[in-house]
Amino acid sequence: MSVLIDRIRELSNRKGLSLNELEDILGYSRNSLYSLNENSKMGKPREIAQYFNVSLDYLLGLTDNPKLYTTPDGKEVDLSDLRNSVVLFDGKPLSDDDVYKIEQIIKLSIGVTASENR
Repeated sequence: MSVLIDRIRELSNRKGLSLNELEDILGYSRNSLYSLNENSKMGKPREIAQYFNVSLDYLLGLTDNPKLYTTPDGKEVDLSDLRNSVVLFDGKPLSDDDVYKIEQIIKLSIGVTASENR
């Protein structure tokens, strides 16, 4: 079995989902996740990573840190300590919602840059 499927199964189990339930949630055909591998087109793996809020690098087994992203120019961005390295302009700590929004903006930025460089 591939690292990709192992990671998807692990993340699904943490949410109390079977792979078939995940396929239903994401609108995939039955048993389509079993045919995914590291050489698959990145649409589904990217969508799955976004659903579980982990990096594609983590899902593919390129890192063990689910919050580590690699930018198109090869730099690694670790979002796991975002709360410790960023504060709001008024000096107040970030809320969980603030952290989530900033993570999404960074992920979108990395994804847009990656697609522009193809």
